[in-house]
Amino acid sequence: MSSSGDISLTIRSELFHSRASRLDSPTRLSTTRSRCDISRRGFAMKGIVASGVSSMGSSALATERVERLPFKPEGYNYWSWRGHKIHYVVEGEGLPIVLIHGFGASAFHWRYNIPELAKMHKVYAIDLLGFGWSDKALVDYDAMVWRDQIVDFMKQIVKEPAVLVGNSLGGFTALVSAVGLPEQVVGLVLLNSAGQFGNPNAEANKTEESVLQKYVSKPVKDIFQRVVLGFLFWQAKQPARVESVLKSVYINKSNVDDYLVESITRPTADPNAGEVYYRLMTRFMLNQSSYTLDSALSNLKCPLLLLWGELDPWVGPAKANRIKEFYPNTTLVNLQAGHCPHDEVPELFNQALIEWLSSL
Repeated sequence: MSSSGDISLTIRSELFHSRASRLDSPTRLSTTRSRCDISRRGFAMKGIVASGVSSMGSSALATERVERLPFKPEGYNYWSWRGHKIHYVVEGEGLPIVLIHGFGASAFHWRYNIPELAKMHKVYAIDLLGFGWSDKALVDYDAMVWRDQIVDFMKQIVKEPAVLVGNSLGGFTALVSAVGLPEQVVGLVLLNSAGQFGNPNAEANKTEESVLQKYVSKPVKDIFQRVVLGFLFWQAKQPARVESVLKSVYINKSNVDDYLVESITRPTADPNAGEVYYRLMTRFMLNQSSYTLDSALSNLKCPLLLLWGELDPWVGPAKANRIKEFYPNTTLVNLQAGHCPHDEVPELFNQALIEWLSSL
């Protein structure tokens, strides 16, 4: 989202899209696990970095069976929010965890995490409005819309103290939601989070919109944007394109499979998907400076865990380090993975999250 390492506008556009391909039916899949030594003391001492160290040699690879959430084309559960249908998954019992996906993804992106985490916790995974199996509502998309959705979900569905976990866009959504509901959010986990630190010179650089800009330049720009973004939407939702983009941010590409691609591409069959895409790209992506990481972190009250894919080509480890410097009540775990460590190295992610949760 920013020059500090967030997802570029063009690349992000390629993650919101549709496919009707075959899915393999087994709910278990063999995945390759990188060896990762996590400093347990990092979970007990606030602010200590627990580093994930991976050896990619063949002697360091171990194969484990990872349970996978069954893919259901019809979805799992639905909740009515402001007249819109919101999709979510819920499994298990214990301290609740709410999982929030990134741009273009859905609850199914937590396929390898929900079954394992549900052995010890009550796990919710929700589709944000405009994404996944939730309604493609024609609203003005804004970070605060998703914040309100998560806050209301916590109050109406979860109804007890919980931990919020978010990847990419879902990370920033989790952060502002934690700030908006401090009495119910007891912990926050960010995975390669979206969002940017504020630019103190931004306000000084703003200029008043002229009559020419308002009545001539802006309408022409809007028409041009619709044409360009319409083409980008069509291109980006092609299965081959989605697979290509995913492989560019997954270091271990074996988990880029039919299940994952289908879960990303299927939602664009919705008649409103193209218009939602346009609104996301023009009204949200281009106006992110209104909400910054530092402004949100300044009001955060709970412990923070950063589970960071340090090989992410979009959001590198520098941002995680800066977040930790800004908010001392932070534990940082670096994982040898790309932008979506929870899906690329789920065993390591699950282990690190469960250990940190036990320290709360």
